[in-house]
Amino acid sequence: MKKQEMEQLFLSRFGSSEESIVVFNAPGRVNLIGEHIDYNGGYVLPAALEFGTTLAVRRRSDRKVTFASANFPYNAEYEISELGQSKTGEWVDYPIGVISELGKLGTTLTCGYDLFFHGEIPNGAGLSSSASIEVVTAYALLKLEGKETDKVEISRLSQRAENHYVGVNSGIMDQFAVANGAKDHAILLMCDTLEYELVPFHTGAYKLVIGNTNKRRGLVDSKYNERRSQCDEALRLLQDHEPGLEYLAHLKPERLAQLETIFTKEVLLRRAKHVVLENARVLESVEALKNNDLQHFGELMNASHDSLRDLYEVSCTELDVMVEEARLIEGTLGSRMTGAGFGGCTVSLVHEDSVEAFVKQVGEAYQRRTGLEAEFYVCGVGHGVHQMKEEK
Repeated sequence: MKKQEMEQLFLSRFGSSEESIVVFNAPGRVNLIGEHIDYNGGYVLPAALEFGTTLAVRRRSDRKVTFASANFPYNAEYEISELGQSKTGEWVDYPIGVISELGKLGTTLTCGYDLFFHGEIPNGAGLSSSASIEVVTAYALLKLEGKETDKVEISRLSQRAENHYVGVNSGIMDQFAVANGAKDHAILLMCDTLEYELVPFHTGAYKLVIGNTNKRRGLVDSKYNERRSQCDEALRLLQDHEPGLEYLAHLKPERLAQLETIFTKEVLLRRAKHVVLENARVLESVEALKNNDLQHFGELMNASHDSLRDLYEVSCTELDVMVEEARLIEGTLGSRMTGAGFGGCTVSLVHEDSVEAFVKQVGEAYQRRTGLEAEFYVCGVGHGVHQMKEEK
């Protein structure tokens, strides 16, 4: 969405005013590898996408804050003093949660605002539409209130908004990638310390192809919180033998192999195995990228999906079918589910000469086998949250 287009959409919704319209953008994110280990203290390797959520904001002369979206019919208007008092169950809970968290940090809104959102991220697809809304709201309001825009802190408060206000017990990876992404770079992020490294993501003749299964997944209603609880239980069991172990992902694969017999519940061992081995795969994948070994990177993507399917059990028929069909296409180096699972998207690394055949053949086979129509996005890696400027 271009800045001028967004301004026109805003004016058609709110009308003209003497106050200027300011436009901001935050991307979606795709996690290249490292799934369900962000909340287990492990490394992840997300990247910001070239599409996301655009937010146009204008100051008001009163104390009212209005929320509207090009994507949803629901809109809302509140007095500043009313914000955060109760949840609606609608999309506005995400920006309201952010405003609530800003207030806890001492940034109370000094005036009313009109906020108009336009999202290019398929809702419920697993590309972090919620994190994109949260981060762009926090960044925009901090800018307009004349406050510091520390992107790491924006990541943290956006995560708190989702955890405490919306009620989804998510890790910080999504918000961090959306806030801190950099063009043509992935982010190697240690989720427990928020230490990170920008890793050049130069894939040459290979493209990222994101496949949307159009099987919606809702984090609140999924088994997401159950998996977190199982990981916590596995960690407590391991801490009896490894007293200094703070996070599941900090355990080395060889040490887990030695401790397998302590697990009386086989399901807990499966969860622990995925976390520990997936963390090792992330580090191995970074070395592969630094060595320009895309073949090995693709193999690690495949191993990640297989682990999510068999050990962590967060895949589903639709994701598995799409991955199976993707791997049959000559020119596909690797394919895996991305996001929390139970629907959503896959990410594949595909040679540019095979992209057209990939979209056609995978799409046809997927529809034949599932009855659903897939959508595909061939994209690059974009910028993190930013204020949009006039185009020259």
